[in-house]
Amino acid sequence: MRVPARPPLEGLRRSLNKHRAEGEAHPRDGFLRETFRLPRTDAREKAREWFDRWPKQAYWTEIESWAERPDDIIEFTIRRLPTAD
Repeated sequence: MRVPARPPLEGLRRSLNKHRAEGEAHPRDGFLRETFRLPRTDAREKAREWFDRWPKQAYWTEIESWAERPDDIIEFTIRRLPTAD
């Protein structure tokens, strides 16, 4: 039995290189995202500020990801919808 030939990958390679050259990839799901690296207390304040300004019920505001870094720094990405329509 013959093994099929591998498909050409040049198109995929060009597409990946183009997106990498444009910078960080942004999902096209309609959410606005912002990433912060702040000391723990400042990170809590920033998250409260976002939830007060863009309530979760209307804007689907959410902490998308977070991680603890050395020296008690919190890196987190928060997202929300652009409008409350």
